[in-house]
Amino acid sequence: MAWELRGHPKQVMFHSDQGSHYTSRQYRQALWRYQMTQSISRRGNFWDNSPMERFFRSLKTEWVPTTGYQSFSTAQSTIIRYITHYYSDIRPHLYNGGLTPNESERPFREQSGRVANFS
Repeated sequence: MAWELRGHPKQVMFHSDQGSHYTSRQYRQALWRYQMTQSISRRGNFWDNSPMERFFRSLKTEWVPTTGYQSFSTAQSTIIRYITHYYSDIRPHLYNGGLTPNESERPFREQSGRVANFS
């Protein structure tokens, strides 16, 4: 979804943990088709993936009901809204100097015509 929303950028990095879905042949081939470089955290080292650990903590404490969702489709649409609207466009992030992720990325994208690349 991020790739689509940013106009199919080239030479970007996708970071994940070593979960079986991220290391599967099918997933790695999809990243190759989209011309993305895969970055995988070291086994058992949660510090490598601390931004994602922090994201999921925020999602669970700020958005997911303690009783869970009524259906998969409700969970899917609600979580997508959290990521694409609230978390990215509204919620200020201390790490970004109080800016949202989209506000933080915007100057780089406007100057370079690209999305942030960490390679």
